[in-house]
This record gives sequence, structure tokens and C-alpha cells, in this order.
Amino acid sequence: MTALTFAAAQSISIPGDVHANLIHHQRFMQAAAEQHVQLLVFPELSLTGYERGLAAELAILPEDGILQPLRELARELGLTAVVGVPLRLEANAPVLIGALVLGADGSLGVYTKQHLHPGEEVAFAPGHGGSMLAMGSDHIALAVCADFSHARHAAAAAEQGATLYAAGVLITEGGYLPDTTLLQGYAKQHAMAVLMANHGDATGGWESAGRSAVWGPDGSLIAAAPGRGDLLVIARRTTDGWAGQVLPVTTL
Repeated sequence: MTALTFAAAQSISIPGDVHANLIHHQRFMQAAAEQHVQLLVFPELSLTGYERGLAAELAILPEDGILQPLRELARELGLTAVVGVPLRLEANAPVLIGALVLGADGSLGVYTKQHLHPGEEVAFAPGHGGSMLAMGSDHIALAVCADFSHARHAAAAAEQGATLYAAGVLITEGGYLPDTTLLQGYAKQHAMAVLMANHGDATGGWESAGRSAVWGPDGSLIAAAPGRGDLLVIARRTTDGWAGQVLPVTTL
């Protein structure tokens, strides 16, 4: 396998303040690039916070110009970033929970959450997933939060050849143990690395547990944030095996 460095961006979102969150995302991307990260995954709805009541107002189209600073920075840094947004695929279409893939080559990919949590249907419609990402010899399958609670979702990714299963999430302390047990189990069962990017603080009335993590394809824990806060959780694969690192990210 070729060398690969990827990271979970455990970021804190300011409720409904897309401009401030864009700036914060840029800082995470810069910090990740300094560590030679090739793929950076943000939490669910990271650009707005998990604000169901604001989703219709804040929803954007994939090609919205508001994302241009992030797209340009991704290209400049040679980094692919997966950011969470409320999304409409066309004007007046239903609002979806989206993960936009801002490619290091300037490309734009779209993933939409397929499986909603109970209560999310008041603000969102189910999405349709998306294509896997190719990075060298690796294939990355995306998930957004409740997607991974369906074992078939992870199994389908493995059947399609995924070497990394990357989930942007909002997980509370009460859900942390069962959810991470599932994710770690997928890593071991399907022999693929698994990344979980959780929110770094409370959002949308929910107290995030933080503690973003990465597991290796044998199910072993590579790196995990010790708690909440703005943190990068980095995993590096080399010819010598896997290594992890957790670093704080300061605001601009």
C-alpha cells in the first residue's frame, strides 16, 4: 500500500454563522496541510452547526459561491476536504444533509446522508449517498452519522473495495460507546480503516462527546481525541505501519 495521511477535523461550529465557520474551516485545512494531511473530514453539518431549525434558511447549492474560498484553499494546499452542509441539489428542492468533497484538484463531489435520525425528517429529506473517492491505491467511502448505524451501509462500502470508511458525525456521550463499538467492529470485520469526525463542542442543543477517532483495518485504535475541543486526529500509513497523532488547532 502507498503512504496515506488523513485526519478528522474535530471542529467547533458557531450556530448558523457560516462566515465564521468558513474561516474556522480554513484554519483547520491550513493546520492539516502543515502535517501533510491528504484528506480532511469535518463533522456532520460543520459549516452551520447541527441547527435543524436554520437548515432551510442556510441550505446551499453544491456550486454556491460561498464555498469558493474553501475550494480555492483546498487546491492551493493540495488537500481534499469533506465539509458538512445543509444542501439543496437544485433550487426549491428538499433540504438534504450533505457532505461536499472539495478536491485537491479543484473538483467537487457530493455525498448526501441516506439514513436520517428520528426527528431529522422535520427539516431534511433522505439523500442518496455518493461515489467513493479515489486517492492513489485507496478508495474512500463516506458516511454521515446515522448512515453507519446501518450495518449494510458499511458492508456495501467494503464490497465496493473501500480501504477507508470516513464518517462525519454528531455523537453525544450517551451514544459514544455503542457507536464507536460499531465503527471499530466495521474496521475489523471489513479490514478497512475507519475515521470518525465528531463535533468539538455542543451544537444544536446536543452535547457532543468529541473524542474523534481513527481505527486501523485490524480494528486497533490508531488515534483518538481525549475529549472535546478544536483538534486534529491524524492517521499516517507508511511502509512501517500505522501511526497516530492528536494536535490542537488554534483559531485565526
